[in-house]
Amino acid sequence: MARILLVEDHDHIARLIIKGLANAGIMADVVERGDAAWSAVNQITYQGLVLDRGLPDGDGLALLQKLRRAGVTIPCLMLTGRDALHDRVEGLEAGADDYLTKPFAMAELVARVKALLRRPSVSHPPQPFFGDLMLSPESGMACRGDEKILLAPAEMQILLALVRKQGGIVRRSALESAAWGFSEAVTPNALDVALHRIRRKLAIIASELQLVNIRSQGYALQKNQLV
Repeated sequence: MARILLVEDHDHIARLIIKGLANAGIMADVVERGDAAWSAVNQITYQGLVLDRGLPDGDGLALLQKLRRAGVTIPCLMLTGRDALHDRVEGLEAGADDYLTKPFAMAELVARVKALLRRPSVSHPPQPFFGDLMLSPESGMACRGDEKILLAPAEMQILLALVRKQGGIVRRSALESAAWGFSEAVTPNALDVALHRIRRKLAIIASELQLVNIRSQGYALQKNQLV
């Protein structure tokens, strides 16, 4: 299932969009502020971004410009109540891939999001790796040399968060957000189950890395000293 980030501070509109996208097979994480969106994009791999221009902590346009300057090429649909031509031009020049004014028909929003998700990536960043482990988010695979394992979506997001830290510690709450987003309710032991599966899969491909619980701090990938 495709996963996007929705940045929208109006709860009613956000709930309608979530429902409309879910009916089309698209999962949406929701945040209300630009700073939360920046954090989410840097933690989780999204296939698309639906961004409201008017946010409580600033102009969504400034957030988009910041993302583009940082090299984030995630396709973006900008939502706004401003329908003047210069506003649309301004949004597109800031890096938006599409621009939809409010009020809008849900069918049109869903169609535009689907069109965004069909677009090829502007750039092809190198596959994330650490130690002897390489991740391929597009195929859902983790590899050690010629050995490969298939990861569930939540497992991939957890490993991505850990690999990006390059051996550093990731808090439990950050791993839960990476795996299931900010709006999806999860059971208390869901992360423990996912971590157990990841440990087992790393063992299957005989990775030199092991998933370590750093007491009271979080989790990290570390090289197995016995390898």
